[in-house]
Amino acid sequence: MIFSVNSVEQTTAIGLELGKLLKSGDIVCLTGDLGTGKTHITKGIAKGLGIDDHITSPTFTIVNEYDSGRLKFYHFDVYRVSDPDEIYAIGFDDYIFSDGVSVIEWANYIEDILPNEYLHIHIEKNLDKGENFRSITLKPYGERYDYIKELKL
Repeated sequence: MIFSVNSVEQTTAIGLELGKLLKSGDIVCLTGDLGTGKTHITKGIAKGLGIDDHITSPTFTIVNEYDSGRLKFYHFDVYRVSDPDEIYAIGFDDYIFSDGVSVIEWANYIEDILPNEYLHIHIEKNLDKGENFRSITLKPYGERYDYIKELKL
């Protein structure tokens, strides 16, 4: 499933609609270059889960936890993780195999330790169309995520 967007608001809206559909235990893995909109998708997901907190990327803390929505929400940023042991040390498995929703920015940095089933979202810039244009590709790994076919914008 591929979406084309040309604004931050449209990027966030995809996350919002996805957040409304996400279920307990879901894992969303985000990839894309710097500045493509991974955190904006994450902000939308949080809002779709009913979380009104200010969402920031946990670049230096690796994970931020939010529990004010319909499900617990774990927001990972593994950009600065250089060794899988570092992410295991924070209790990675306890988060992603919990009943909360986990979103992992820069998931390609830890792909060797990801579970078999997750929803992959890749964002890339379409500079030939303009500065704000993006292609957002959602690809489910595992039957668990077949429900994303219900995503409507």
